[in-house]
Amino acid sequence: MIETRNIDFYYGNFHALKHISMKMDVHTVTAFIGPSGCGKSTFLRLFNRMNDLIDHTRMTGECLIDGRDIYGKSVAIDDLRKQVGMVFQKPNPFPKSVFENVAYGLRINGVHNRSFIAQRVEESLRAAALWEEVKDALKKSAFALSGGQQQRLCIARALAVSPSILLMDEPASALDPISTSKIEELIYRLKTDYTIVIVTHNMQQAARVSDKTGFFMLGELVEFNDTKKIFLSPEKEQTQNYITGRFG
Repeated sequence: MIETRNIDFYYGNFHALKHISMKMDVHTVTAFIGPSGCGKSTFLRLFNRMNDLIDHTRMTGECLIDGRDIYGKSVAIDDLRKQVGMVFQKPNPFPKSVFENVAYGLRINGVHNRSFIAQRVEESLRAAALWEEVKDALKKSAFALSGGQQQRLCIARALAVSPSILLMDEPASALDPISTSKIEELIYRLKTDYTIVIVTHNMQQAARVSDKTGFFMLGELVEFNDTKKIFLSPEKEQTQNYITGRFG
């Protein structure tokens, strides 16, 4: 479970997130929607402490995974990022073979058993619905794959180290409609084994793949509820205006 309590986040003097409290259940897909610059990607990056890499930022409040504050002094960030995998907007395969892209996380975490690595690579590629397409091309460069295949490869790379949570920051925005459909089908299947949080500008995508949706506006969480309720009978006028295209 992921929970935030009264999160405030600042880039220098800019107040990017304001008093955000939210609970996300295990083995669900939660989508964040809202106009550009509303804070949804900043909020997503809290869960694996990627914002720590940005100078002059600060956060107050609590961010908990399974009841543990991940900003506590005893938290090992490398271990946290193994638990919380991330897939970015644009596919970012490494300049390595398909096999070595997926094996990379295992190797840097000290795994050297060749048979175990081969097993995890195959399992991860199967989980990312890519194995049948690349099983005869594992030694080829990842750059030889299509954009959609590269994104699924990045998902497989994230899965290889056995995370429990998968963060996706607009994972299909750079892809064609067919590849987007494959990513959405994959998200739906993966929630059986993972807790997934996705940022998307595509409201139809949020409606298709998520169980719960949070609508952000100007750094505030305007509304958070079951996805069907958000899209069919939102409680806030701002939400209604956004999903009907009146602004944003």
